[in-house]
Formats: sequence, structure tokens, C-alpha cells
Amino acid sequence: MLGKILIVAFLLVILYNLGAGLYYMMVDKGSTRRTVQALTRRIGLSLLLVVLVIIGIWAGWIQPHGISH
Repeated sequence: MLGKILIVAFLLVILYNLGAGLYYMMVDKGSTRRTVQALTRRIGLSLLLVVLVIIGIWAGWIQPHGISH
């Protein structure tokens, strides 16, 4: 259960950074680097989430299942 909460929390933070990037892009109009920083954080968090899921599957904490089950 903790793993699912962690994944959902990561996804919410990723969505927040995506929205922040959009907001900064519209408000700053290219005058600051806040858009780039927000989108860079989003990419970093996404990669970290993928790595954590792979480690979770490898360690047996997450049990993957197929669609056909």
C-alpha cells in the first residue's frame, strides 16, 4: 500500500511541475528560467519514478501483472 501511495504522490508532484511550467511560460513570457527549471524537475521526477518502479519490481515489492489476467 505504501508503494501505491508513493507512486500517486510522485505523479501528483509531476503534474504540479507540469502545471507550474505552463503557468511560468504564460506569465514570464521567456524573461526568466522558471519554465525550464519546472520542466527539468518534472523530467527528473519522471525518470526517478521509472527507476523506482523498476527497482520495486526487481526487489519484489511491486508485483507486475498482465492485462490478460
